[in-house]
Amino acid sequence: MRRREFLGALGCATIAWPLAAGAQPPRKIARIEILSTLKTSDLVGPEPSAPANNAFLRGLHELGYVFGEHFVTEPRGSEGKVEQFGVLASELVREQVDVIVAAGPLLAALQQVNTTIPVVMAGAEDPVGWGLIKSLARPGTNFTGISNQSGELMGKKLELLKELVPGAAPVAVLWDRASLPLWQSAEEIGRARNWQLLSLEVRDAGEIEADLKAAATAGAGAILTVGGLAFRHTGRINELAARSRLPVMYATRLQAEAGGLISYGPDFKEIWRRAAVFVDKILKGAKPADLPVEQPTKFEMVINIKTAKALGLTIPPSLLARADEVIE
Repeated sequence: MRRREFLGALGCATIAWPLAAGAQPPRKIARIEILSTLKTSDLVGPEPSAPANNAFLRGLHELGYVFGEHFVTEPRGSEGKVEQFGVLASELVREQVDVIVAAGPLLAALQQVNTTIPVVMAGAEDPVGWGLIKSLARPGTNFTGISNQSGELMGKKLELLKELVPGAAPVAVLWDRASLPLWQSAEEIGRARNWQLLSLEVRDAGEIEADLKAAATAGAGAILTVGGLAFRHTGRINELAARSRLPVMYATRLQAEAGGLISYGPDFKEIWRRAAVFVDKILKGAKPADLPVEQPTKFEMVINIKTAKALGLTIPPSLLARADEVIE
């Protein structure tokens, strides 16, 4: 080898070594359980179709982990069936995996059956209020991760809807049983601000059509969706809402991209990517009880102009100016 080529190769090796050493993935193959409200088939493998899980695996990759070499995932999905939450949680606890990653109402089901296996919250509405942790700074339990501040954001979402559709028309809140605390938060805010809200509890997807018809009959000016059921049935909700010319607000940009009028909330992909950092620390020996819970730092508002035009709505310029993305 020529001297110049040798020195170049040596230089590359010197640069690459600290990156590899810094990652220090565990030597054994870690078993990471992912509990989700989606279908299990959407969660499997190194490139799952579910965007959130893809973001989580990307986060692990950025930390130096290789799927199949340093870790494997063992996902389980409830397919949106609330009654399956407890069953799935009990099953995976018996598996004795190294760490569990879950979000939303599934966390409460885990807490009831698991006090030992570390759980990383990839978005918890109110982890302190739900009793998952003792405090954000010092969880003190086997739970840690990220809070998505859903309850705290409820007031902001209602304000945006009132700006979007001004007037005295009530806002209908579409929620499922697992998201009862979010409806209660919205109800409390509405009462305090003298805003009329309509409760649309959905127990299964078959009730969505009847609920939206009820909202239209009651003269609702807009729909606010909360909970996992709305995420799983975004297309159906948009289709039915369009018939009644009702604007719908969602929590994630994916739902606005799918035809919803507006979305506002934390960047859920970033939350799942950050969850990988907690998993990394736990696999290297950290205790969840000692890892402070993070709160999201990135929030995004997405407005779908195409949907607005179909509904005959004119978006206020002040709202468009504050949007992170406008879908034409």
